Amino acid sequence: MVKRHIFLLTTALSLLEVLTLAVAHGHDSHTAGAGGAESSEIAQSTSPTNSTAAAIMISSSESPSSYFLYAHYSGFMVAHILLMTIAWFFILPLGVMLSLSHSRLTLITRLAFLGLNAAGILLGRIYNSKTPELYANNSHHRIGWVVTCIVLVQCIIGAVRPYTNPEKDCLSKLEESAALIPTASKSLDRHQSSHISQTLQQYRYSHDSGHGTEPGSSRSPSISSLQGCEDEMLKSEQTQDPDLGARHDEKLRLISPSKTSYLLSGIKSLLPNRVLSIMSIFHEIADRVILPLGFVTIVSGIVVYGGVFRGSNVFNGLAHTVKGGIFFWYGLLTLGRWMGCFVEYGWAWNVRPPPGLVSSRKVTIPSAEFVESFVIFLYGSTNVFLEHLAAWGEAWTAQDLEHVSISIMFFGGGLCGMLLDSQRIRDLLNTTILNLPSRGGFNPPMNRWDPPKTYPFSMNPFPALIILLLGLLMSSHHQSSMISTMIHKQWGTLLVGFAIARAFTYILTYISPPVSFLPSRPPTEIIASFCLISGGLIFMASNRDTVGAMEKHGLDAMFSFTLTMGFTAFLMAWTIIVLAVRGWAVRRQQSRSSTLGAGTA
Repeated sequence: MVKRHIFLLTTALSLLEVLTLAVAHGHDSHTAGAGGAESSEIAQSTSPTNSTAAAIMISSSESPSSYFLYAHYSGFMVAHILLMTIAWFFILPLGVMLSLSHSRLTLITRLAFLGLNAAGILLGRIYNSKTPELYANNSHHRIGWVVTCIVLVQCIIGAVRPYTNPEKDCLSKLEESAALIPTASKSLDRHQSSHISQTLQQYRYSHDSGHGTEPGSSRSPSISSLQGCEDEMLKSEQTQDPDLGARHDEKLRLISPSKTSYLLSGIKSLLPNRVLSIMSIFHEIADRVILPLGFVTIVSGIVVYGGVFRGSNVFNGLAHTVKGGIFFWYGLLTLGRWMGCFVEYGWAWNVRPPPGLVSSRKVTIPSAEFVESFVIFLYGSTNVFLEHLAAWGEAWTAQDLEHVSISIMFFGGGLCGMLLDSQRIRDLLNTTILNLPSRGGFNPPMNRWDPPKTYPFSMNPFPALIILLLGLLMSSHHQSSMISTMIHKQWGTLLVGFAIARAFTYILTYISPPVSFLPSRPPTEIIASFCLISGGLIFMASNRDTVGAMEKHGLDAMFSFTLTMGFTAFLMAWTIIVLAVRGWAVRRQQSRSSTLGAGTA
């Protein structure tokens, strides 16, 4: 009954979300021809509410250039921002962690997210209907719709997936129920060895025996077979355990499907296995990419709300946003490594687990430093052609050449880092000592040929070195204003702080290499992640439009710096809590399974 109610609630919220998106799309198509902040184009709007808003703007002495400066109906926007912050910053990460841990609370969390997101979209639509178009053809609406549709589809797949497994025979169903409600191994062995072979002959499927189900029975053949097996086992075991009947009834109540289950199970017969596999793959991929997509959506909303990145400034804004965003997520990745994420790859400052504990594919994954070097190499090899994009067709300046030189440094440094982390290159460099001829019959002890204890661990300094040089360059980079120079110096200094912290991590690892599969959690990596996250955020805020807005409103460089430091500390605390919730969810599932297994033993 609870599953049925949850499924109906999922359906209702999904329909509400689709309806909200449809209304949003219709409104966007209606106002697509609106003309930004120009009064003449606002006057052409056909909406009465837009005409009223346009009249308010025309009557004012100075027309606002952004929604941030537009004071009318701001309550709707504040409510929209509040709901979206709760949904995307708090609820969605929890839902992703619960989904990755296969918790039963995943669906409830996703329903809460869909409800808050639908309410936020509705408030945003109301605000847009009452205000003029101040940022024509913005990308926030389109990105938001795409990401919302992804979450909606994932939620629907997550609600349907448990019912799309193919029908199994009696033995498979008993084993499946044992997996859902684990029993003691001795009891399960006794059931299988004593009774399953007999009951499989007595309770055959109707399509196997040529007979239908018993007269008056409304159960399907597969469910009848399962319950027949259970009833037969119950009769033989009740004489040995008087309490077995009560536990048997409780187990049947938990695993017996409702009418909704019968209805959803029909999806399997309507969809081919390839489609079901694609749905499962989509669900798994969405869990891993939805948070970065949500980050892009939030950033695009801030850009539209602030009215920045217009005209040719879009190239400067995109460059700072993309590059700063990379450092931001690099910092979160560093924090995740410290907490124990990617421990199966040996990325958590631990000993890489052998093939007996992890799959052979995970054993072949390169080190984290190799991946960092590859990203640096990829950035340098591609960005060298993009540094002059904002001034395409114009003469090259000294600043353009400086940026190209930085790209070449990334290209060469990343390539060196990959070579240093290549086991093949290391073996080739050891050829000289390994091929030394023996002189005078001298045979050194065999342990002299053992690889050093630091060999299994990557201590590649090039990623940190490249970021150190970038920080030094940006700290002394000439800018058009004092505030812009100070902001660039701030995030450049933070990148230098990351490089120094990573250097101390390598020193600690060299002195005392990890000896356990568990993450060693060097304290210097916490400092490194803090510097990367905060440095990336300040990097994003150092674009030309944002600095100009700060100067216009009388804000100094310390305003953005202190605001970023506080937010970074809170974000790191929340990230640790979210990862801890995942561990709690896994242990809760294990404890629940153990408790039910003990009750049915």
